[in-house]
Amino acid sequence: MASKSSETMAFYDIAMRPPIASNCSAPNPWKARLALNFKDIAYSTTWVPLPEIAQVRRDLGVPAGRKFGDGTDFYTLPILVDPKTNSKVGDSFDIAVYLQKTYPATGAGDLFPPQKLDFVFNPDSALLVPLSERTESEHADYSHFNTHVDAAFTAHTVLMAYNLPFEPNTAEASKAEFVRRARVSSWDDFEVQGEQREKIKESFCRTLGDLGKLFLRDTSGPFLLGQQASYADLIVGGWLHMMRGTLPSDEWEEARGWHGGIFGRLYDGLEKYTQVK
Repeated sequence: MASKSSETMAFYDIAMRPPIASNCSAPNPWKARLALNFKDIAYSTTWVPLPEIAQVRRDLGVPAGRKFGDGTDFYTLPILVDPKTNSKVGDSFDIAVYLQKTYPATGAGDLFPPQKLDFVFNPDSALLVPLSERTESEHADYSHFNTHVDAAFTAHTVLMAYNLPFEPNTAEASKAEFVRRARVSSWDDFEVQGEQREKIKESFCRTLGDLGKLFLRDTSGPFLLGQQASYADLIVGGWLHMMRGTLPSDEWEEARGWHGGIFGRLYDGLEKYTQVK
């Protein structure tokens, strides 16, 4: 674990069941963790139980970055606190932008190299938990890609939600919060089995096929730019880590092999950036 010195960044992630480091599965904290490791930044993780996230953000003075479809604030993680610059950043995309701008020469290189990121996903129905749109700013092409990748995976998270590895002491409160967000009647409404599950898996496979076409432009390596990883790969990688942590093992192995194994190779290729510190 990284030393908790005054120069070490504090990274806030969602606490899941022990062993926490093996069960962290939220996609946005994973995107930020991959970016921190890509840039070879010293940091230490603070694990926050899901019911305490809103208070932690308030205590740190980090406002909610998004809103739910009903207009209420959406308090989530990650948060990054950098004592060197006295900065607090509370969004995974903004964390990546901050790291590249503040520490451009560190680690494995540029998180945002120029590339064509023309993946678009328009869901057939409303997402399970609709959120406000991000405000486009720097690296708008990557931000647009992030929005559509998030929508593509979120449209199929019903395959994963029921198996989230909640921390036992706060599991019931966490489940109640998910029920509230999704406006369903009980936690059991998240369980999907049988023919319905197979249909959703087929839709998910088709959607990832459209995304996978971008990875076929350069087949020299597992990343969109071949051997060169970028934040676009980390965006997808964050969601792959959620899949790995929440899908039944046989379904994860099945998904790894979809479309010639594109996403299995991406997951494996990002392994060197997956240290949980």
